[in-house]
Amino acid sequence: MRYFILLFLALAVSVSAQEAPYDKPLPVERPYYRVRYEASTKPGELVYPVNYTLWVPPGVKTLRGVVVHQHGCGEGSCKSGQTGAFDLHWQALAKKHDCALLSPTYEQPDKANCQMWCDPRNGSDVTFQRSLRDLGTQSGHPELTKVPWALWGHSGGGHWSGGMVLLHPDRVAAAWLRSGVPPVVEAEGKPTPYSISNAARLVPVMCNLGTKEGVTVKDGRFSGVWKGVETFFTALREKGGLVGVAVDPLTSHECGNQRYLAIPWLDACLSARLPSQPGAPLKPMPTSDAHIAPLYLGNGNIVAPVAAKQFNGDVKKSVWLPNQAIAKAWAQYVKDSAVTDSTPPPAPTNLQVKGKELSWEAEADLESGLASFIIMRDGKFLANVPDKGKNPFGRPIFQNLQYSDTPSQPLVLMRYTDTTAEAGKQHLYQVIAVNTVGLKSK
Repeated sequence: MRYFILLFLALAVSVSAQEAPYDKPLPVERPYYRVRYEASTKPGELVYPVNYTLWVPPGVKTLRGVVVHQHGCGEGSCKSGQTGAFDLHWQALAKKHDCALLSPTYEQPDKANCQMWCDPRNGSDVTFQRSLRDLGTQSGHPELTKVPWALWGHSGGGHWSGGMVLLHPDRVAAAWLRSGVPPVVEAEGKPTPYSISNAARLVPVMCNLGTKEGVTVKDGRFSGVWKGVETFFTALREKGGLVGVAVDPLTSHECGNQRYLAIPWLDACLSARLPSQPGAPLKPMPTSDAHIAPLYLGNGNIVAPVAAKQFNGDVKKSVWLPNQAIAKAWAQYVKDSAVTDSTPPPAPTNLQVKGKELSWEAEADLESGLASFIIMRDGKFLANVPDKGKNPFGRPIFQNLQYSDTPSQPLVLMRYTDTTAEAGKQHLYQVIAVNTVGLKSK
């Protein structure tokens, strides 16, 4: 019971002192687009206002899918969703697969009932699909109404994303559920459970939660989360579902370093499942390279994943992983969350110098995101931008991070003022990108 109270009622979580009010979201211009819908008073329709911000990779001719980054419950978490589509790391995932990146913002008042949006059966499913139609028209990509969805959700957003898997398994390429899942068994005081169809068990799903949410730490505000996750995971796995559990060994309900496993995991699933033509069915998830590991709950004895055909344990209590590379990353994540990366980030582009003001553009490293930039002047080190990256919940990153895995406001810009430049003297400037494991670009 406690888990569902936490999941469905508003969570009074403080995420950032700089969040904008609902009526002042970040302005958008191409390649960003936005639609907003007022609350409805009709039975079965969404009772909260909501806006959807869409990012479309510049130059893409035909979209192959949409990545949805769904915030969690509570007024603070809802406001944090306003920056989701502006996240450079998530944009890198979307761009690789010719996908749009969509970030909803439900305007849920403080202490209001979160279930009225995080259960998609209460109107948010219909409104979400309406946004795809309207944003498709606005952006010139009408194929948005047909392409598959890759879903990521935190807390109530995990409940929403999991519910969408069970309602629309033929549309969901994969889903990552952080600290929240939908109900799948009947119980007093809980919402009507979903049924698990044969199609739903074939959708790759990863359940991700912090160890302090009832796994190794059994008390505290979020200690009931594991019980709900365990029930959902077991119900899917017993039916042969392609589902896993990745326990963050460092966190409670905050998102921590989960993106360094979530984004590569979604990348693997999208690579395998996206059809080449919009409107075509999703490809079945291949099983030839799948790996299996015993369910690991932080007892200090991690058993390395093995190829599925070599696994001799209890499959119903095992973690499904899409391939060997993800299996290796999973084993590192559940140990210390320090997922490794050997590839440097892309080099910055379009460096402009106007007087003492420098500006540039850069894409995030798909595996490890962006931590900072190094400014060079005349071949010598000048500055780090930012001087020190901020992220109270995990690795410091360039854009900073809020509780719900979204950039903080105001957005950090790729700019630098050289206050020590000599007047009248020409300087040669260079900018180097640094990812979150410390690797440098050209």
